[in-house]
Amino acid sequence: MRKNYQKERNLNMYKAILELKSVDECKAFFDDLCSISEILAMEQRFEVAHLLYLDKIYSDIMARTGASSAIISRVNRSLQTGTGGYALVFDRMKEEEEK
Repeated sequence: MRKNYQKERNLNMYKAILELKSVDECKAFFDDLCSISEILAMEQRFEVAHLLYLDKIYSDIMARTGASSAIISRVNRSLQTGTGGYALVFDRMKEEEEK
């Protein structure tokens, strides 16, 4: 999503996500909220972003995830010029792993 996104957003969905307490609850919520193809697309983009964050190369990412170079490029653009959401999550995940 672009930084200059102008449409007013419904914050209730994001607040609802923050109410989830486990991976199982999160999976159940997203299974109800999204279609299977939407979930698979989000999971793929997330994996692509994580691999890019770990400095993996496009060809390795394509082989591992099945993502096209266009998707990888789009995700990379979000990582480089987006709002910082990916980096925030990946940094926190790394901190949690190191505990």
